[in-house]
Amino acid sequence: MQATDLDLLVDAARAAGDIATSHFAAATEVWDKPGNAGPVTEADLAVDTMLRTTLCAARPDYGWLSEETEDTPARLQTDHQFIVDPIDGTRAFIEKSKDWSHSLAIAHNGEVTAAVIYLPLRDMLFAARKGSGATLNGAPITTTVHASLNDSNVLATRPNMDPKYWQSGAPVFKRHFRSSLAYRMALVAQGRFDAMLTLRPTWEWDIAAGTLIVTEAAGTATTRTGAPLRFNNPHPQVDGVIAGGMLHAPLLAALA
Repeated sequence: MQATDLDLLVDAARAAGDIATSHFAAATEVWDKPGNAGPVTEADLAVDTMLRTTLCAARPDYGWLSEETEDTPARLQTDHQFIVDPIDGTRAFIEKSKDWSHSLAIAHNGEVTAAVIYLPLRDMLFAARKGSGATLNGAPITTTVHASLNDSNVLATRPNMDPKYWQSGAPVFKRHFRSSLAYRMALVAQGRFDAMLTLRPTWEWDIAAGTLIVTEAAGTATTRTGAPLRFNNPHPQVDGVIAGGMLHAPLLAALA
């Protein structure tokens, strides 16, 4: 990782915020992706184009993986990769909610080394460099030490509470929701929630930045089975995500 990689991501995220907010204030065009893959807007594509142009020009030897760019095997031949979600939480963006984010990460040998999650309408910029801790708007953040499932606060969608996923039925924690997976992970890193989980196959671009931000905030992030999260896979998905502070271990243990 180059020493300036995180600075590069921060600048790119802020530029992405300028583009996205200009579209947010207007009537942006929306399409449905093929195969029920969800909506995409003019803003998603405009941000993706800017990020790809800017970041790849700055680091021409880095591979590229983005939700809004057709994937190719070329990134598998590189030592470093950008892993980007131009707008994570597109439905929230369309619904004029503030809970969407830009998620930017750089991976090296399967591990994320620099990461930014930026929510321009909330003026929240989460950042982390491997080995240097995690910050929100420049101030250090840390995960919670809460370790009791029954009175914890967990970010999860309702389908994750199906009893079939749990050894003894779903725990009675307080369930919360945010549209952006990246934002959910950032909120866990900030200590506003004890953990987050998603039990379905999860795209790398949704969680790459959040994984480093959580772990640099003294938390743990794994697959739904407790395996390490590895990035730049040939098929860029992982087997669900559990992220938390001290609650990670009891949450993992409670799953079937």
